[in-house]
Amino acid sequence: MNADTKSLRQMDQSHHLHPFTDLGAYSQKGGRIISKAEHIYIYDSEGNKILDGMSGLWCCNLGYSQNSIAEAVYAQLQELPYYNNFFNCSNQPSLEMAKALVDVTPEQFNHVFFTNSGSEANDTNIRLVHRYYDLVGKPDKKHIISRKNAYHGSTIAGASLSGMDYMHKQFVGLNYIHYINEPNWFADGGELDKNAFGLKVARELEAMIDEVGEDKIAAFIAEPVQGAGGVIIPPDTYWPEIQRICDERDILLIADEVICGFGRTGEWFASESFGIKPDLMTIAKAVTNGYMPLGGVMVGDKVADVLLSSGGDFNHGLTYSGHPASCAAGLATLKILNDSNIIETAKSTIGPHLQTRLAALSDHPIVGEVRGMGMFAAVELVKDKATRERLAPESAAAVICRDSCVASGLMVRATGDAMIMAPPLVCSVEEIDILVDKFAAALDKTADHYKVG
Repeated sequence: MNADTKSLRQMDQSHHLHPFTDLGAYSQKGGRIISKAEHIYIYDSEGNKILDGMSGLWCCNLGYSQNSIAEAVYAQLQELPYYNNFFNCSNQPSLEMAKALVDVTPEQFNHVFFTNSGSEANDTNIRLVHRYYDLVGKPDKKHIISRKNAYHGSTIAGASLSGMDYMHKQFVGLNYIHYINEPNWFADGGELDKNAFGLKVARELEAMIDEVGEDKIAAFIAEPVQGAGGVIIPPDTYWPEIQRICDERDILLIADEVICGFGRTGEWFASESFGIKPDLMTIAKAVTNGYMPLGGVMVGDKVADVLLSSGGDFNHGLTYSGHPASCAAGLATLKILNDSNIIETAKSTIGPHLQTRLAALSDHPIVGEVRGMGMFAAVELVKDKATRERLAPESAAAVICRDSCVASGLMVRATGDAMIMAPPLVCSVEEIDILVDKFAAALDKTADHYKVG
């Protein structure tokens, strides 16, 4: 460790409280200081080069060398570094970004409400849903159904919408959020085939509506593919049944596209991949390629028309909503995606190559399931393929596998007993091969550690 890294770590451990971290342990052991990045690689303060198999935090879909985004932000800061969108004011980048988003999102979306993050956008969804049903004369429709193991943010509202028990144990959540099971066939499907399981778990939504009361349920929120929960790809039968139920029962459908959007599934948005038509759509992360904070809610015409025609203020807002520099970053990001064939190539070439290479690992002695779609995937670690018995308690094996990956120069993530990855869309075929080869070597080391195979 050089002196500079030592001083940086000392500052970090002494003053910086990190998200989703054992704060006491971190204050004693510290972590890795990331000092620079280029293309699909990050470098730490000791000079180690690491292939970023997670696109930052699911957000740098275009990698780290998009100079046009940085230049757009710099130019905007020279002209108008900030002004708010309150009090009948706007700024040119925010209105241009709103139009650019309308142009790339599904046809029912003609309006956007800007936030700074996905968490704030999901808070905004609650406000929009409640306001909508008040205006249409159904004020009792305030309850929202979410899913276990879903992730929708870490604010009070976002964490309440999320279905993760370890988060709920640390705060008092909103009492009008209800949860149904996730469509995780590997964990919960048992002996059912995938399509039968998909229908079974989707129909839990209808059962929950009946339990709480259709006159009280306002919306169902879900990620098209659960990302932080383990890249859960729903069976083919799942989303059509969810759409049917929402349509028939006067329930707004909220698609959280924070992780799935902007090309990750091979389409601009995963809602298109699954053929669903949400009323509200949460966006963030890759909308600026991670260069600046920006989130928002795409508001479908069904909801927007009521808000626009009913009069009265929508009493909700954020200081940095539609920040001009963030919107400049978003405009530059969308220009790259529109002017290139990056999404098309990810769909036709790079994504299929990633999925094919990973699927070949299914025969590995500690791999229980490989699942994926487009440019993200998960690999479940097991001791026994037939029974799906795990390698070790407390997901310890996944931690060993993750650490082995990082030591070899590959950044992936451990979620429960699943190894998950979401590499940048700009990877080449050769770089996908490097990623999978490093990951396979880490699987071998993990199997050796537990003497399996």
